[in-house]
Amino acid sequence: MPEPLRAPVVVEFPFTRSLSPVQRAFLTGLRERVVLGVRTRGGRILVPPVEYDPETAEEIGDLVRVGATGTVTTWAWNPAPRPGQPLRTPFAWVLVRLDGAGTALLHALDAPGPGAVRTGLRVRIRWAAERTGAITDIACFEPETASETASETASGAEPGAEPATASAAPHDGVFPDPVTGIVTPARLDYTHTPGRAQSAHLHALAERRITGERCPSCRKVYVPPRGACPTCGVATTEEVETGPRGTVTTFCVVNIKARNLDIEVPYVYAHIALDGADLPLHGRIAGIPYDEVRMGLRVEPVWLPGVRHPDHYRPTGEPDAAYDTYKELL
Repeated sequence: MPEPLRAPVVVEFPFTRSLSPVQRAFLTGLRERVVLGVRTRGGRILVPPVEYDPETAEEIGDLVRVGATGTVTTWAWNPAPRPGQPLRTPFAWVLVRLDGAGTALLHALDAPGPGAVRTGLRVRIRWAAERTGAITDIACFEPETASETASETASGAEPGAEPATASAAPHDGVFPDPVTGIVTPARLDYTHTPGRAQSAHLHALAERRITGERCPSCRKVYVPPRGACPTCGVATTEEVETGPRGTVTTFCVVNIKARNLDIEVPYVYAHIALDGADLPLHGRIAGIPYDEVRMGLRVEPVWLPGVRHPDHYRPTGEPDAAYDTYKELL
């Protein structure tokens, strides 16, 4: 039995969204080195601001300015930063209640080690050198110096004390050239191990064979195999070669071009019931105009040199399959 396969997988896409008036004011304020919160009817200051009171669901929009210093309420040390995180050196994830705020903001704290971090630590914002109207305009937090803390004490503010929400100053949220939308890159890196059944399936694909496994109870053949029958809940070990031809059961026309995918739109992705299989798999349909793809179309895989799996499926030229032959696979 071949060893199970392993492969790195990256799922990445840009997430684009427009901003509400409250979010617009908050992010534009960060660009101007101003932190805004929103006051609830009960007087609590929420930072980051939201459009609705989380306790009453009442719409809120009374913006107030809070301080750029605050108190750590809880923290966790990150000894091995990952790509894309705020700092490249080890740091602490912290919840910071900014002066004047009633809730805490999650961000990174630049500290020399976990021994330098504690609940109640006084910290301040380190602003990014270049600011665009995003949460990353706060580069990170850093501990206040002893002289800064002493200055606070001399002015009557007790370091680490509960901030008074009355100290928050009203703000109209109006800035020149406001930020109206943001693009946030979403990325997930992981290593996928397909397991025994799917590894055998992938090894067969490298030989240009399409295999599944048969359930010993209901006798259904699943492609790709899952290692167990989803209906009966029993293990499947009997390998069955299927196809390679099959029938289009359902399909969709793709009109949006995917990033880093060299396929011209529109194109068609379909569920294909391979001959001898009781579960359709999905694949791209080519070799036919997109508006001529239909349910019942008979197709076959097209393999490209050096590629483990079929690149796409094309019509075989056979008559369309009768609906009754695939209606249970929709």
